Amino acid sequence: MAPTAKRTPIWKSIHDTLRRDISERRYAPGDKLPTEAALAQRFGVNRHTVRRALATLAEDGLVHPRRGAGVFVAQSHTDYPIGKRVRFHQNLRAAGHLPAKQILAMETRAADATEADLLALSPGDPVHVYEGLSLSDGQPVALFQSIFPAARFPTLPEALTRLRSVTAALAEQGLPDYTRAWTRLNAKLATPTQALHLQTREGAPLLRTLSLNVDEAGKPVEYGRTWFSGDRVTLTVADP
Repeated sequence: MAPTAKRTPIWKSIHDTLRRDISERRYAPGDKLPTEAALAQRFGVNRHTVRRALATLAEDGLVHPRRGAGVFVAQSHTDYPIGKRVRFHQNLRAAGHLPAKQILAMETRAADATEADLLALSPGDPVHVYEGLSLSDGQPVALFQSIFPAARFPTLPEALTRLRSVTAALAEQGLPDYTRAWTRLNAKLATPTQALHLQTREGAPLLRTLSLNVDEAGKPVEYGRTWFSGDRVTLTVADP
């Protein structure tokens, strides 16, 4: 009697089909996959079988589930260099990505003790606070907060709103060049609000940078905090 050919498990066949759909970009990075019910109907199986296929795709790093929202195709990875001249738009364009920024908040308020110390101000001096979302090829990759001395750059908020570029806005304010004095990196877990903006799950790993930019005379011009999505960005520290 001839041996019976080994059959591929149904869940594995579904996994391979969805993997091919993703590789051929029928589902692009960041897209939400059809619901378990829709996939079960497509493949003529029960939801338990679909769930196993999706779980294996998640183990492969191709998708990630978000509680209450569904299963999403993993975002493409972005290399981001950290050096003396950190320019968001220039860095991403040089790596072949399309950069964009979304403004979340813009306000002028009194500096707190840490901000005043780092920006060489007196506590309570006014600062401009620019908060936003950085995108690469339409995908959210980082949340940022930039803080500037308001007295030196009085109309900076209007310039930032119009230009969406810190470098261009500071140049318009009379600062043609600036450099990174230092950067500190540590790991954080995404808060619910951060997860919502970055389209990831609460508790997902984030890479946080604290940094200080200075002018040619060494005077502080920008104190920044940035939270990068840990599964979409690789930070590369350049040699000094």
